[in-house]
Amino acid sequence: MVGADYPNKRGPTRHFAIALCKPGDPIELRREPKNPKDERAVAVFNPGGIQMGYISAERAAWIAPMLDRGRVIKAIFQERMEYGAAIRIAFDGDDPVLPERENRENHTDDPDFYPDPIYPDD
Repeated sequence: MVGADYPNKRGPTRHFAIALCKPGDPIELRREPKNPKDERAVAVFNPGGIQMGYISAERAAWIAPMLDRGRVIKAIFQERMEYGAAIRIAFDGDDPVLPERENRENHTDDPDFYPDPIYPDD
């Protein structure tokens, strides 16, 4: 999802809308065929109906025609990201699934840090 830095026309900011979400929350995708920047725009809204941003233009080119044809597309919130948020999408009535959470026990922001492996007890 992109566009979180842009303001909403009214109401809370997009970053606030993202901050309200928890992993697995249902997300609404709304077509915006009259969007002046992209006729294939797909807006992303949190469960409270506040816009969080848009599906990227590359993905909207693929998803917008499906929505226009009435294809069932479900989306859920995955996590906040530096550029906005990640969402998961499923098609044709399937439910989107969150990926397995990585073990954050040894997580660090240092990209050159590699923790020692943790072996199971025998």
